[in-house]
Amino acid sequence: MNSWYTCNLGDPLLADSALERIRTRFLSAYANDGIAADAAVFVRHESEGRLHCEVRVYFTPAAAAFAETLGAVPCNPPSAAGLGLLAGPESAWPTLFPEDRS
Repeated sequence: MNSWYTCNLGDPLLADSALERIRTRFLSAYANDGIAADAAVFVRHESEGRLHCEVRVYFTPAAAAFAETLGAVPCNPPSAAGLGLLAGPESAWPTLFPEDRS
């Protein structure tokens, strides 16, 4: 499957513990098999024109099964602008966003 997945964690002031749980569970889920170069979790603060922003987490297609266990829903691939790598290898950047990274 080639779908990205996303979930909205809401208010950034309240999202830290959820982000840490996602990061820890991701690393645990891939600990035995190793993390593929394209399995990663990204995070971004998004406001979509609203006064307050929300924390949105994006899971790559290679992490789809993991994303589904968290209730994430399919989405279009995000742009690299403003994304941060929450979990996964640094090699995910050029692998997943070759046009956005040098």
